[in-house]
Amino acid sequence: MSMTVNRIGHVEPISSGKKPGRNEQLGGNNKTDTINLSSEAMAQAERYQVIELIKSVPEIDDTRIAELRQKIDDPAYVNEKINTTADKILDAWFA
Repeated sequence: MSMTVNRIGHVEPISSGKKPGRNEQLGGNNKTDTINLSSEAMAQAERYQVIELIKSVPEIDDTRIAELRQKIDDPAYVNEKINTTADKILDAWFA
């Protein structure tokens, strides 16, 4: 289903949003708007953020964890990683 919108009239270009003489119309005060949130609203927002963070965490892959534990238990693998890391540190330091 599609919808067509026809122009109603002439459209003015977007301006800065400030109309000339507006402060005079409002009495000339330069007040700013503020919003105050209750502690309950702040706590609700924090709960929402935590829930969204938990939803974004990938699921735990038990097979991958088992593979990594097996590699860590192998001294040859650990020594290889230590040597590779040490070489990279030395290369970066003396480069």
